[in-house]
Amino acid sequence: MSIVGYATQTSTENYRRRFTGKAAPEHFSQQQGLWLSSIGIGTYLGDHDDTTDQLYRGAVVHAVELGCNVIDSAINYRLQRSERSIGAALTELVSRGISRDELFIATKGGFIPFDGAPPKDIRAYFTEVFVKPGIAAFADVVAGCHCMTPGYLTNQLDCSLRNLGVDCVDLYYVHNPETQLGHVARADFNQRLRAAFEALESAVAAGKIRMYGTATWNGYRNEIGAQDYLSLAEIVALAEEVGGTNHHFKAIQLPFNMAMPEAVTLQNQEVNGHTVTLVEAAADLGITVICSAAILQGQLAGHLPDIAARVFAGLATDAQRALQFVRSTPGVGVALVGMKQLQHVEENLKVAELAPVTQDQYAELFTS
Repeated sequence: MSIVGYATQTSTENYRRRFTGKAAPEHFSQQQGLWLSSIGIGTYLGDHDDTTDQLYRGAVVHAVELGCNVIDSAINYRLQRSERSIGAALTELVSRGISRDELFIATKGGFIPFDGAPPKDIRAYFTEVFVKPGIAAFADVVAGCHCMTPGYLTNQLDCSLRNLGVDCVDLYYVHNPETQLGHVARADFNQRLRAAFEALESAVAAGKIRMYGTATWNGYRNEIGAQDYLSLAEIVALAEEVGGTNHHFKAIQLPFNMAMPEAVTLQNQEVNGHTVTLVEAAADLGITVICSAAILQGQLAGHLPDIAARVFAGLATDAQRALQFVRSTPGVGVALVGMKQLQHVEENLKVAELAPVTQDQYAELFTS
């Protein structure tokens, strides 16, 4: 039986209040009317095995216990096993008295997922699982891995709901839609994304999701004119064509960290006749920015410049400093970090005890 509910303003505020005196007040911010933690748990990396399943289950539970109410996944992560691990964690959390309404759960669809283990014959697998039931055709797939037709996304959302054991997810992303731009013309891409948004607006109306967005890797970080560049204003306009001014396109995800700072350093977005950064554009358009790869999948640990230790005083590790950089960035709602080891959960959530650095301190990173 599915866990019923979705994140609400009242329940997320109750969650925030539970950490009064434990976390800095600034650890939580209002995003789209909800109180969200500045650090969210990601579930991308790891083997597709039972041991890793149990690690993620424990990590999600412990993260929620320590003040993290944002949980991020995708149906293709670890061959659907990450979503299922989250589902097991949610069942445990609810049994401990945590309300589903306190938690903000996001997942994604677009890449072709395997089911628990790699198939011996990928073409046969796709034929049996997607083609024969009429969910998707080979012609719908680009790059051998990506599909975002309405029927396919609707199917993937339903699978994610089952994996997670919930009747509604708070945020559903079209996963790396820019993958399509290497294979279809821009006009065709816009038609495909518009059709995807129509399906997701229908999913909102059906109570399966509360909002939707795009989770990207390159699209929002590229120069204007790049083949897989994405204009946030144009994407929001597509959502407005579908849902009017009350559309439910409310969030974007992109990698942002000290090695990939384009969201605040590259002016590649045009909004109302002005060329601005991605974070500035999102603020102008009312879109929440959620940042993936806050510590670049562990690659920043032990490799930050000396100035980071000075600016982010009071933190013991580079992983903590990397997180502090992201959560101190004006306009960033949530910094996501992949965590499956309990000691990493504890290390990273220690950052929540501190307020983000001041903007004068933050600016030192770019001027020194």
